[in-house]
Amino acid sequence: MGKPTGFIEYERKVSKDVSPKQRIKNFKEFHEHLPMEEQQLQGARCMDCGVPFCQSGMTLCGMTSGCPLHNLVPEWNDLVYTGNWKQAYLRLHKTNNFPEFTSRVCPALCEAACTCGLGGEPVSTKENEYAIIENAYERGYASARPPKVRTGKKVAVVGSGPAGLAVADQLNKRGHLVTVFERSDRIGGLLMYGIPNMKLEKHIIDRKVKVMEEEGVTFVTGTDIGKDRKAEKLLKEYDRVVLCCGSSQPRDITAPGRDAKGIYFAVDFLTRNTKSLLDSAFQDKQYVDTKGKDVVIIGGGDTGNDCVGTAIRHGAKSITQIEMMPKAPDKRADNNPWPQWPKVCKTDYGQEEAIAVYGHDPRIYESTVKEFIKDKSGNLKAVKIVSLTWEKDAKTGRMNMKELEGSEKTLDAQIVLIAAGFLGSQKYVTDAFKTAVDNRMNVLTDSGKFATSADRVFAAGDMHTGQSLVVKAIRQGRECAKEVDESLMGYTNMYVQ
Repeated sequence: MGKPTGFIEYERKVSKDVSPKQRIKNFKEFHEHLPMEEQQLQGARCMDCGVPFCQSGMTLCGMTSGCPLHNLVPEWNDLVYTGNWKQAYLRLHKTNNFPEFTSRVCPALCEAACTCGLGGEPVSTKENEYAIIENAYERGYASARPPKVRTGKKVAVVGSGPAGLAVADQLNKRGHLVTVFERSDRIGGLLMYGIPNMKLEKHIIDRKVKVMEEEGVTFVTGTDIGKDRKAEKLLKEYDRVVLCCGSSQPRDITAPGRDAKGIYFAVDFLTRNTKSLLDSAFQDKQYVDTKGKDVVIIGGGDTGNDCVGTAIRHGAKSITQIEMMPKAPDKRADNNPWPQWPKVCKTDYGQEEAIAVYGHDPRIYESTVKEFIKDKSGNLKAVKIVSLTWEKDAKTGRMNMKELEGSEKTLDAQIVLIAAGFLGSQKYVTDAFKTAVDNRMNVLTDSGKFATSADRVFAAGDMHTGQSLVVKAIRQGRECAKEVDESLMGYTNMYVQ
């Protein structure tokens, strides 16, 4: 625990954000973090709560409560308070391979389950985590530590997102020889091209990849396994193969006019934007330029919000974000008690910026697209939307959406970005390795396991479970690595909390 009376003596403090109108001038991270001394006082707020729900990672009413990695939160909060930064890093790194990522992009499930939050403000655990890892890099605690003994076993990891990197990191530390194959031109998968720079600057990924290379992991980019390199060849060269290719099939919208020019999947929009930024600071013009255009984003969630923030930075004339679901309440409902994840309306950084620039929240709730309207040249010029109402099916008891008659309206739109989620793994990969899939195209394994139906082939991350959080992908990677290690060695001493 921190200081016994810390949660009473000290108020919660978090980093200040650069003002919306200032931060949209670039694609840099925009949080101004606390000085080290003030951050230590935030560690003091962690109380001796008896049951640390913050590290539970349990499922309540279908939602995760607490950290899926079971981070030893009270321990390293106390170490932050006492200024023992090296030990704080060691305890944090024991359960989390990549705190430099989670301290930036995780929705802080730990804080939502913090006991302090029951009657007041939760401990600023996410910012404590950020302070620990950045201090560790600064002081050399996070430098490369290659394994002293090698097993001679070779493992290929296909995909370099958070799950693939976690698998590779764990197996390499165990002494196996690990090669990570990435079809893109840069390592990081979702972290590199699916998350915008203002949430996760890419030199942070490169910094960690460099450490992993120094520890012995081999990275191969520009190689699409299943196309550029045959699955059979990979299985001949390596003792085990782990598929961590993500949930990479975007869900489409099939309204009339879908073939109009100017409609993009959000993942393609974000990827092209980040690649152009990294390659040439946008000088190559290989991104989708929203300057001076009316932009309609279909879908809420993190991806939709990231599209809002990106489009604003390029100078969009207007932005509208369409969400099928009703607006969540501003405060917890009585049927959503702590420590459940709070189902409340979240105004994220992109929406904050839209409010500052356009004077209103960009979201329209309980609506969907009815038609994409084209001009004579086939270019998108408008979107027809319709309001939805929810009705209970008398037979099944399920709530179904129904269009509200007379509610249609037309929005000007030259750009539409579809951020409606993902459907599962890509067929050419699962076909290449002959792995069974479920009805959602996720790779099928026994419950709680990672071995696929194909001999010596394992799967982890979003292509195994479906689209989820970075912190959950890291957890999957760690658990999968333990199972792979056991299959190689006949036993495992790998630590997974």
